[in-house]
Amino acid sequence: MIQVTDPAIRQLQAMLDEQGDHSKGLRISIEHGGCAGMQYTMNFGQAQPDDEVWEHDGVKVIVAAQCRPLLDGATIDYCDNLAGTGFRIQNPNAARSCGCGTSFEPADAVAHAPPLK
Repeated sequence: MIQVTDPAIRQLQAMLDEQGDHSKGLRISIEHGGCAGMQYTMNFGQAQPDDEVWEHDGVKVIVAAQCRPLLDGATIDYCDNLAGTGFRIQNPNAARSCGCGTSFEPADAVAHAPPLK
């Protein structure tokens, strides 16, 4: 399961209000790339078959099916401070993350997860 902090929920609600389409959710997936080996991707979209969907205070969070093992127990936060503004993922399945927080290296426990497309 993914946790979403209150600041992240408020920011997602504001972004969905701007778009005027609350039928979409924040879809999170992982692909090969980034400076640490795997990188997060986030966009607004619809759930695909086999995706996992959670709802937090009216905001849908969608996790791509093949990424579930790599995101189990993660927390999505939104920061607006001197270090930068944006969403951050705190992932207990990451052995290390890059400085910008958009890519990570999976820990041994999940390194043998199914290949990502």
